[in-house]
Order: sequence, then structure tokens, then C-alpha cells
Amino acid sequence: MAKRKKAGARKLAAKKGARKKGAAKKGARKKKSAARKKTAARKPAKKKSSVKKKSARKKGAARKKAAARTRNRSGGRRAAGDAKTVELIVDTAQGIKQDILKTRKPDLQFPIRSLGNVSYSPKAGYFQIGSQTKTRTLTVNTVRGFAQTLRLMGLSKDLIEANDFATKRDAYYQSKNWESAKFDDQSESDTVMDDIEAMFSMQGVSREQLRYVPDEHGGAVAGRLTVIDPDIETGRVERIDCTRFGSGAYSIPSTVEHLSFETDAKFILAIETGGIFQRLQSHKFWQRENCILVSLAGVPTRSTRRFIRKLSDECNLAVFAFVDCDPYGFSNIYRTLKVGSGNAAHISQFFSVPQTRYLGVTPQDIIDYELPTHPLLDVDIKRAKDALKNDPFFRAHKPWKKAIEQLVSMGVRAEQQSLAMWGLNYVMDEYLPAKLRRVKDFLP
Repeated sequence: MAKRKKAGARKLAAKKGARKKGAAKKGARKKKSAARKKTAARKPAKKKSSVKKKSARKKGAARKKAAARTRNRSGGRRAAGDAKTVELIVDTAQGIKQDILKTRKPDLQFPIRSLGNVSYSPKAGYFQIGSQTKTRTLTVNTVRGFAQTLRLMGLSKDLIEANDFATKRDAYYQSKNWESAKFDDQSESDTVMDDIEAMFSMQGVSREQLRYVPDEHGGAVAGRLTVIDPDIETGRVERIDCTRFGSGAYSIPSTVEHLSFETDAKFILAIETGGIFQRLQSHKFWQRENCILVSLAGVPTRSTRRFIRKLSDECNLAVFAFVDCDPYGFSNIYRTLKVGSGNAAHISQFFSVPQTRYLGVTPQDIIDYELPTHPLLDVDIKRAKDALKNDPFFRAHKPWKKAIEQLVSMGVRAEQQSLAMWGLNYVMDEYLPAKLRRVKDFLP
């Protein structure tokens, strides 16, 4: 009996020991599980932190690169007068603000841009805007236009400070972020931009100095010229040799204020048509006559005119124009190059080339060279008569009055390419050399 009790006690103790061991094992498993969970919980946290740190580092690097680009742009070569332009913008905006704070109606004044508000004197050499102005006062009806004007002025200030630029199309699309001040059409933004330029032109500032440039480039250049062009990002200077374009040519950029030049040429020959320019360039006429050829490609763009003016002024070069013999060539192409136009007289001081002389083709050339002609159209005759009656430039120069009257009486017009009747290279072998020997006979 005692033996059975002892055996039962041993079994009971063994069971209790097994239960304790099982509990201990479960406890150990729970501890291990808890430890794994803690470790797992800690590991993702570390990964997330690492990702965040990497992302922060990337963003920081991107910001540093952007800042470096901004520093490079702002540290590059600036155009002359940037500080003055920014000062004018700020002063104009502050003036409007002060008027509003004092409960006065602010206004802006713009010169009237038309041939009727233009004067010309041979001494000045270009069209000058007159004293007639228009005033725009801030009212309920004009508040949107005022806002658009100030936003475009603000964009100009930003562009100058970043040493950047915008095309007219860029500026139009920028306005799409201006809420109710946005432009509905580019003609709206162009008009406001022209008004701003006209207003600041009274203080000697052009649209290009406001950092707004046209979408199209200027003409083409070939000949004895090195263009020195600093990079807008780095300021590093590029030296562009205009004798080394093969059968091609250097293209005038949209803005030229930052350019400078080196040349030993004697004169600039500005050519209306691409065909004649290509012929003279391909046969290196510029080498034979030691000159610089510039293609006008019709009515010259602002950048082409400014390029020629800057090059001529800085290098003391004569400028000769070679265009078609018709009223359009006289009054639109040549007159615009030399003295400017009526609706842009406020910028003629920057973009006209008063030293230009008219080489040809002249009405007398039609007779002397027996050139093939085309009849004058009604629109040609009207343009010629308007020039004689209303254009201050042609009225101021008797030789031009005589030449236009001669052309009208002849009833014909002639193109540059008409010289090809005597041979494809006649223009450079005979016509131009003969003309260049009689510079004093050129039309003014």
C-alpha cells in the first residue's frame, strides 16, 4: 500500500514537472516571439528612416544644383542698364501703390505710336517719337489691364534678376497662372508688352532690356567678323568665326546686347533676299571686298537691326543696303532699317541704323543695266504716293523724292535677281564692284 502511494506521488510529481517544463517552453517561445516582433518592428522603422534620409539628401542636392544654376545665371555677364531697368519697374509699381494708399486714382502714360506722332531730322538720323501721349487711369473698367501690366513688369524684374529671358509666347503662357489677370489671347499680352516698352522707352529702355525677345531669330551673317558671345549659364566666352561656316552662315540670336565683335572689315552689306546673300556667301564675296554680309530676309527683324547698329557703332563700319527696286523695298525695308517705323518710333534710337546708305537697286539702275521689270501694281503706286506725301524721311531728302517719282513715271519695278540676266555671277563680278567705286553717289 505504501509502495503504491509512493509510486502515485512520483507520477504526480512527474506530471507537475512536465507541466512546468511545458509552461517554461511556452514562456521561452513567447519571449522569443516577442523579441522577434520587436526586432521586426525596429527594422522597418530603420528602413523608413533611411529612405527618408536618402530622400532628404536627394532633395538637398537638387536644391543646391538649382541654387548653383541660379547663381551661374545671375553671375553671368549682364546686359548694360539692368540696374536702371529694375529701378524703373520698382519705382513705377511703388508709385501706383502710393496713389492707391492715398485714395488717388493712379494712371500710366504711354506715347502714341503712329506716323502722325513722329518727327525726323537728318541731324538725329532716325524717327523720334512726338509729345502726344495717352493716359490710362485705374478704374473698375481698367483694373484688369492694370493688373496685367504690373504682372508683366514683375515677370520682367524676375527675368533680369535671374539673368534669363522669355519669348512673347512664353510670357503669354506664364499668364495662365495669374487667375483673373491672365491673357485670353497673345494679341492681348503683345499689346500690353508694347505699352510697357513704349512707357519705359522714354527713359531709354527697350523690350529686349526688359528681357522679352521675339520668337524668331534674326538674319544671317558671313564674312570678316568674330562674334564674342558669353554663355548665359557659365559666363564662359565663345568666339564665333563667321568665316568658318562653309556654305552656311552665323544666325543672329533673338537678343544681341551681350555680344561684342572683332573685325578688320571695311563695311557691312545688308542684303534683302536670301538668294543673293547665298550667292555672295558661297563665292566668298566678303573675302574679295573685305566686308561683312548680313541677310535681312525681307523687313529686318529687331535683332537684325540692333545687330547691324551695334556692330557698325562699335567697329566704326559703313553700312550699305542692297534691296529690290520697288516702293516696298524703299519705304518698308530700307526706311525701317535706316530710321525706323511710325508705330515703333519710340525704339528707333536703339534699332535704327542712321549711317546706312542705299546702294541699289535704283530706278536709274533699271535703265543703265537694262534690267527686266514687272509693272507697278496699284498697291505699289499707293505706297509710293503715301511715302512722298506723308513720310517725314522721304520728304526730307530730295534725291529720294526724285527717285520715287522716277519709278512711278516709269511704271515698273525690278528685283535684285534681275541682274542674273547678264550671268549668274554678274551681281558680284560687275554690278557690286562698280557700285562700290561710287559710294558718294548712293541714295541717302
